[in-house]
Amino acid sequence: MKRIVILLLAGAVCACARSSKSGETTTPQVRVDNDIIAVAPGSPVLERLTTGKVTATPYRATFTTSGMVQAIPARYAEIATPFAGRIVKSFVRLGQKVVQGSPIFEISSPSFFDTGKAYYQAKQEMELALKSLNREKDLLKNHVGVEKEVEEAEVNYELKKKDYENAVAALKVYQIDPGTMVLGQPLVVRSPIAGEVVKDNIVLGQYIKEDAGPLALVADLSKVWVVAHVKEKDIRLIQRLSEVEVRLTAMPDVPVKGTVYHISELLDPETRSVEVLIECDNRDHRMKPYMYGTVQLTDAATEAMLVPTSAILQQEESCYVLVCEGANRFRKAEVTTASTDGDRTVVLSGVRPGEEIVTGGAFYLLDAR
Repeated sequence: MKRIVILLLAGAVCACARSSKSGETTTPQVRVDNDIIAVAPGSPVLERLTTGKVTATPYRATFTTSGMVQAIPARYAEIATPFAGRIVKSFVRLGQKVVQGSPIFEISSPSFFDTGKAYYQAKQEMELALKSLNREKDLLKNHVGVEKEVEEAEVNYELKKKDYENAVAALKVYQIDPGTMVLGQPLVVRSPIAGEVVKDNIVLGQYIKEDAGPLALVADLSKVWVVAHVKEKDIRLIQRLSEVEVRLTAMPDVPVKGTVYHISELLDPETRSVEVLIECDNRDHRMKPYMYGTVQLTDAATEAMLVPTSAILQQEESCYVLVCEGANRFRKAEVTTASTDGDRTVVLSGVRPGEEIVTGGAFYLLDAR
């Protein structure tokens, strides 16, 4: 019986020894202490990591956005009739070149007749008031009149003169020379700008209401604007623009150079973007209003830190790189990034030139605990 008990105790001791041996844990290959990742010496992980130094190099930020061609407002005119009436003559055709003041069409309008009549009436009343004033001054000079009558005549003349000036101004709005106007003549509507007739809706004999749309469009398209919309996050990249290149959807292989004319001071709350007006030479008339295209904006060269994109690791809403601290230790450094240039990413802050970072294989340390 004693022999059996001894054998049982010996078996239990052996079992415990085997259990203890099997429960041993190996030293972890990678450990994390706050923001420091330590890799055990001789770990195969080290063989998979590559490092490199951060350097500041000249860099020109470039990004692309969409754009649409538009006529320059100062070089574009919608010509409509100021009065209701009937079209009696047309002076232009599509594609015709016109200069400022060129006649576009002629309209017979009772309202214009009334305007001309008001002008002649104001002119006649002013002339009569001037004669009356001169007569009162002459009477006073010969001691026949009274000063009060002269003052009243002066006031009446000034009022009539003002009415006449207003009538003249009303005619000049329609580019009419009062000195050559004949009462009852049709109204000649003229172009306010030089350019080309790009739309012609003039129909002889047609009756036009006062609120009718434009009958002709005149535009100078030798220069046009391309309206680009730059997102809020890219606004800082358009402060020192040095080059602008436009490629139209209709002609993707023909780049067009442009210059920034204006950057809007207002942010569109719906699209979260600002409007950038780019002026382009269009003497060959290849660019048509409302054409779509892409706009490539290139910033002036500045010193920037570019690191391999593979060195950037993502965690929740931030990015970080692993900075080498020596002795197989790596520090997590949160960084702010900008645009990506091929396989390199611009780092704005978080690391300094000269620091050595993990440039490849950093994902092997993502699950470090």
